[in-house]
Amino acid sequence: MTAEGARAIELANLSKAFGSVRALDGVSLTVPRGSVFGFLGQNGAGKTTALRILTGLARPTGGSARIFGRDVVTEGARVRSATGFLPDVPSFYPWMTAAEYLKFAGGLFGLSRPALAERIGALLELAGLADVRQRIGGYSRGMKQRLGIAQALINAPELLLLDEPTSALDPLGRKDVLDMISALAGRTTLFFSSHILSDVERVCDTVAILDHGRLVTQAPVSELRQRGAGRVLVVELASGAEALAAVLSPEPWVASLKREGEVLRISVRDADAAARRIPAAVAAAGLALRRLEPAESNLEEIFVELVGGRR
Repeated sequence: MTAEGARAIELANLSKAFGSVRALDGVSLTVPRGSVFGFLGQNGAGKTTALRILTGLARPTGGSARIFGRDVVTEGARVRSATGFLPDVPSFYPWMTAAEYLKFAGGLFGLSRPALAERIGALLELAGLADVRQRIGGYSRGMKQRLGIAQALINAPELLLLDEPTSALDPLGRKDVLDMISALAGRTTLFFSSHILSDVERVCDTVAILDHGRLVTQAPVSELRQRGAGRVLVVELASGAEALAAVLSPEPWVASLKREGEVLRISVRDADAAARRIPAAVAAAGLALRRLEPAESNLEEIFVELVGGRR
């Protein structure tokens, strides 16, 4: 496979302006073929704008976007035949059943009846909807999201684009959707836009972080965790964790701090300062320290360190 063939998506200095507002500002990144790629950023970071360009719903102001080596603007029809897309709020015909809707969607791609019938059955099983007989109008939000993913897979795409697929779902709905995404790993390339960091950490192998339209970093999740080694400390006290948290939170070397009972999990910007100040603060407050040890960073802590420090 050529280097270009190994890339599912390639953005080169991609920009999009709406008047004086730059929603995307020179974004360059590559998405490896076969990866589950997390596209991270807070609301308004530019994630949906990038997806709209990739799907042909918007044109870039500058730069380029290519899917499997094809330009999304000049070769849009060929690009769309190889991609599936789930918007953040998918729309359905409420009077249809799931099977009827998938049959309708498959017909738009010109799939033959035998191939379509087989594919509909497999996708309904994947979505956990094979035994559901009610019409879509009576579906929960989670059921609709799973049907939306099934619809996006009806043309057996090489690339699946997901825009905030777990947003606004309850915990069970999120679990069902994430389980479905995990089941697709290795079968197609997934580009998963989200601001819910724990969801991305669960299913993605590589991530890019966007902030105010600019790329902050792109790396495998495992590499980001290694970069954060030594940047998270766990502090356990016999009592008084709430009081210690109040003392430490304003410190400039603290990136984030979470308390669970008598345990503090502190993401730090300066490990040396933390090593000096935490024992001193514990002693000054007359508290009993049970444990002070490093821990592996999670994606939320890494995100706060990379993006929070830029504001």
